Amino acid sequence: MKDLWKYLIIGCSVIVSVIVLSFAITYYGRSKDTIAVTGLGETTFTSDMIVWKGQLSLENYDKVAGYKQMEKNQQKVAQYLKENGVSDDEVTFSFINSNKNFTSVYSDNGNYIGSRFVGYGFSQNFTITSYNVEKIERISREISTLISQNIDIDSYTPEYYYTKLDDLKLELIEKASKDARMRAENIVENAGARLGKASNARLGVFQITSATGEEEYSYGGTFNTYSKEKKARITVRMEYKLK
Repeated sequence: MKDLWKYLIIGCSVIVSVIVLSFAITYYGRSKDTIAVTGLGETTFTSDMIVWKGQLSLENYDKVAGYKQMEKNQQKVAQYLKENGVSDDEVTFSFINSNKNFTSVYSDNGNYIGSRFVGYGFSQNFTITSYNVEKIERISREISTLISQNIDIDSYTPEYYYTKLDDLKLELIEKASKDARMRAENIVENAGARLGKASNARLGVFQITSATGEEEYSYGGTFNTYSKEKKARITVRMEYKLK
């Protein structure tokens, strides 16, 4: 009787194993009936925000006099910007930085013997953020006119941004998804099959480059800030079941 139960248990185990294995083989076979394609969403757009930065600097042996001169220079720059249509809420001046400057001293035979204090160096950064891109572009090109007023000013290349980037990204994802669907349908039709529902989707890296396209795409994503005219692109890898 014990042997009978033993054989019954073994028999049931074999049957269950066969059923499970058959289901696994069937599922594996069906999971292979898929097609994977990559869709592209791409568009060009114009930046609607500009960030322009610059720096004021001067040297003075007297620290107090240096601070006073920096404040005067800041007022001249602020007045210049205001006369050219830049509002107070568009410009920000940082605190004035000061550093002691030294020069190396050498003996007559060329040996280094120490350093000598030669005065203070002062610097102050300013940043202009505006939605009037053309206006700030013009001012950034003409800011050098302040040099004639004995103001040491450095102007950096403007940076360009787009405030509706989230909406643009959603539009490109939709565009890339539709492109992937069209690609899959063309492949499947030529193969004599039918396309089913999407089973998997994976987004690629969001890339922003100049509209002229002289940049290379990077693995981690490119985010161009020096071009006013830009190009955005994103890829979507879609996997579809086959009927």
